[in-house]
Amino acid sequence: MKPSHDLCRADNSILVLIDIQTRLCAAMHQAARARVLKNAAILAEAASNLDIPVIATRQYPPGLGDTEPTIPTQTATTIDKTTFSCFRANGFPLAIERSARRQIMLAGMESHVCVLQTAFDLLAGGYQVFTIEDAVCSRTAANHDNAMTRLAHHGIALTNTESTLFEWLEDARHPQFKSISRLVK
Repeated sequence: MKPSHDLCRADNSILVLIDIQTRLCAAMHQAARARVLKNAAILAEAASNLDIPVIATRQYPPGLGDTEPTIPTQTATTIDKTTFSCFRANGFPLAIERSARRQIMLAGMESHVCVLQTAFDLLAGGYQVFTIEDAVCSRTAANHDNAMTRLAHHGIALTNTESTLFEWLEDARHPQFKSISRLVK
């Protein structure tokens, strides 16, 4: 049986960690920041274990700092940018194209700016875009909620960290099942 087009596939996914940077994180509400940092770290570790490419972007690092040290980005391709849409940053489209993968999983900051603009540009570029709702945030809940509504209205799938992980695994017999399921316990 062929898997549903609506499910995340490990062999077709790229994880994009958008601007999870020290100074930007400091501007987020504490609960939202903690949720994003926890879930982005889980996603990055799982992606690494499952050989899923990871791209970490940094918006103007001299002003917003480096990627949060709690996010494992050792295997990630890091792309610095000044554009709000990652898709418009030098090197980003090429990194996606080289992977030959079509599902782009988005996590990071801020939901209503860089995440939203990246999602729309990727969708226009013919990619299947998933925004991992519990791994994105904005400085205000209203801006985050507005972004999620806009994304869903335009056909961008909203998912969550745990769904993403278990869709990547597909089966409890997967060799990484125990290590991945431990991440969400």
